[in-house]
Amino acid sequence: MSTRGDDPSDFDEPEPGPGEHSRDEQPTDGTGGEQTPGAADGEQVSGSNGATAAPHTSRKRPRTRRARIALYSAAALILILVVTVAVPATRDSMTDFWCEVTGGVCPGDPPPLTEEEQQEELDWRVRVDPEEAALWGNYVALGDSYSSGDGAGDYDPSTAEPGGCWRSENAYPRLISEEYEFSGTLAFFACSSHKGEDMLSQLGTPESQIERVTDHTSLVTVGIGGNDLGFIPVLRTCMVRMPILDNTACVDQEEEISERMEQFEGTLTQVLEEIHERAPDARILVLGYPRLFPEDPTGMYYTLSVSDQEWLNTVAQRFNEAIRDTVYRVDGDVYGERDVGSTEYVNVFSSLNGYEVSADEAWLNGIVLGELGEGLEVDRASFHPTAEGQMSMAERVRRQIEEGPERALYVTRETVERVDQELLRSELGGPLDPVEPGEESVDEVVPEEAGTS
Repeated sequence: MSTRGDDPSDFDEPEPGPGEHSRDEQPTDGTGGEQTPGAADGEQVSGSNGATAAPHTSRKRPRTRRARIALYSAAALILILVVTVAVPATRDSMTDFWCEVTGGVCPGDPPPLTEEEQQEELDWRVRVDPEEAALWGNYVALGDSYSSGDGAGDYDPSTAEPGGCWRSENAYPRLISEEYEFSGTLAFFACSSHKGEDMLSQLGTPESQIERVTDHTSLVTVGIGGNDLGFIPVLRTCMVRMPILDNTACVDQEEEISERMEQFEGTLTQVLEEIHERAPDARILVLGYPRLFPEDPTGMYYTLSVSDQEWLNTVAQRFNEAIRDTVYRVDGDVYGERDVGSTEYVNVFSSLNGYEVSADEAWLNGIVLGELGEGLEVDRASFHPTAEGQMSMAERVRRQIEEGPERALYVTRETVERVDQELLRSELGGPLDPVEPGEESVDEVVPEEAGTS
């Protein structure tokens, strides 16, 4: 079977074989006379001597398919040229037609880009390693008392007052800023007693933590949610009671805690989206909360039974999982849209392992005993990490900075190319509270932030 089509006319004429005539030769009768013109095929005709010639099929040379196509193409081109010259308005459409049939190579256009040139032109972002992605700009530390360092001592005097933020020199943001050489500066705005709800309700005001985040922030750490969950009031309800008469005081709070936990997932999503919007290129590290009691408690802790401690550990674990899952969903949206920056979860749940609140050398502040007859007091620093506990949490943050998430990290090429010290300095404090060059360092500037103990 031919691969050139089923039309026999598409084949070239073969050379005549022995006893055959070429199409250009006229067959003769048996006496040498030529076949009578006009005789029908298969009709017997007589020669000049009257003899009857054998019937013969006429073999007129037909036009080949190739010839027909050439003829039609020539006619079409002539028609197109006539129309183009006669009707100038059609010239643009004819140019478009030409561009289409030639695969986009249009008259007057530059030659098409190579694959390498296309990649360079389209690649508006640049891939960076985890540490570089965290250090190229300013570092902004946000969150509640676990991030401000309440309970770790050595507080900034201007924050160490009732309703203050209680920012400690031993807090993990301070430790991280001292260990790494950021191109910018630490902007430390975590504040004791703050909630995720506060972060959202204060947007657009000088008191807002989120407004401190700007375009050239490369790292944000945030630990928030414990106050939304009401963890200290939950502990107080568990502990300040008569154990014998009310042994279900802890677990009776289960339903309310679950509702708060579910609500907080939406709050945290909005908080992270607001941060990412203000600092698209930043790595946002979201910390969970450490386990407060031993994994396997061996006895009572004041009024808390073993089952109470296990239940409280379970609540903390569930809350961490909710935070982690929210962080992963937000980061999935960022990465799925080929965006820059990241949102990452930092697991600190076991960071106090062996040094929980009941240990002899605990890295957590325990409860405070009041005057004789006043019983137990669960104040703002109870169950908060000490300086050693903050150091252990800093180690988890350090590990995340260096190892990064389980995916590639990108920053906007234009952003990192234009960054310099003056620009970073001008952004400290955020747009609502800018710090000009030569003024007091931002981490020494204390905004008037509201809070409750």
